[in-house]
Amino acid sequence: MTKRKPTLAEVAKVAGVSRMTASRAMNNQPGLSEKTREDILRIADEMGYVTNPMAQKLSAGKTRIIGVIAQFHTPFTSDLVLGIGSQARGMGYEMLVYSLPENHSQPPGSVLSLLQQISDGVIAILPYEAGYLEIMANASVPVVTVDTREDESTFPSVSADSYQGGRQAMIHLSELGHRRIGIITGNCQLTSARIRLQAYRDAVAQFGLDADEGLIADGNYSEKGGFDAASALLALPERPTAIFACNDLSALGAMAAVREAGLRIPEDISIVGFDDILLASQVYPALTTVRQPLQEMGRSAVNMLLALIVGLDLPTRQTILPTHLVNRDSTSRPGESAERVRAHSKRGKAHSAKSRRSSE
Repeated sequence: MTKRKPTLAEVAKVAGVSRMTASRAMNNQPGLSEKTREDILRIADEMGYVTNPMAQKLSAGKTRIIGVIAQFHTPFTSDLVLGIGSQARGMGYEMLVYSLPENHSQPPGSVLSLLQQISDGVIAILPYEAGYLEIMANASVPVVTVDTREDESTFPSVSADSYQGGRQAMIHLSELGHRRIGIITGNCQLTSARIRLQAYRDAVAQFGLDADEGLIADGNYSEKGGFDAASALLALPERPTAIFACNDLSALGAMAAVREAGLRIPEDISIVGFDDILLASQVYPALTTVRQPLQEMGRSAVNMLLALIVGLDLPTRQTILPTHLVNRDSTSRPGESAERVRAHSKRGKAHSAKSRRSSE
């Protein structure tokens, strides 16, 4: 038999004080003499009383818990939550995560009720699900969203600079000499997908690239979508020499489609992704991609939420973080291997260094 732990009421009875007085002593609240506090704490220790952390937090009026509602069917979300958890712990908070099933748009009332009761605020990573956000607009806790839809402007939000990232991908491919570049778009319900497509269109016009609407294929931000979209691009009478996939999952699907078609990456088709998830550096060839600062986005969301929790005014309701291109092995000049591109690059750098030394 396991020995039952004593209750606070039993500790108060042995100490000869009220339960409220015992609670004040255990939670280090004012209104007691130092001797009374020490006596109660000593008796509690002798009796083996263990405090309930949740009860302590609730008695202080703050739970010091951040709630997170997210869909975990993509690596994108996992990296965001890593950043949220790290920053929350660093600020003395805990994190409670609810994983929303894919394609589940209506929130269970019990989930939202639980988050409202035991969290000081909520971070929502729900790019496709408006149902939760509509209900949370009337909740009694602050909410910050990450990478949400443009029409969900009720809440402060954090995102990466999708337009900058799209341009970085297109500039990279055009500088390698690609003129016929296909794009695998994301779900155009999402602001990020629409902005990346606009960056593609603007780059095509600015750099005088092939402006063929057939080079635009919908990939829905999924691996299967990327495979199907790339297959359609490869079936064109004149296939592209490069593909810009608007996220890494669709880029991975595109790579599979290229291989299935008996083509080589990057000799026959160069591919650029967007996100820089862990798999991007582990596939072969390693994926050139636009890095979103996913963990930094998570940390930024925590900082915004904590400011709301303590009643501060935010300097901005929309935080947009910069992206940058990570050049790996899946891109090269048309018809040239990535190894030769790297060799050219090394020779060019060496020649530049030699020229600088000669001029000195």
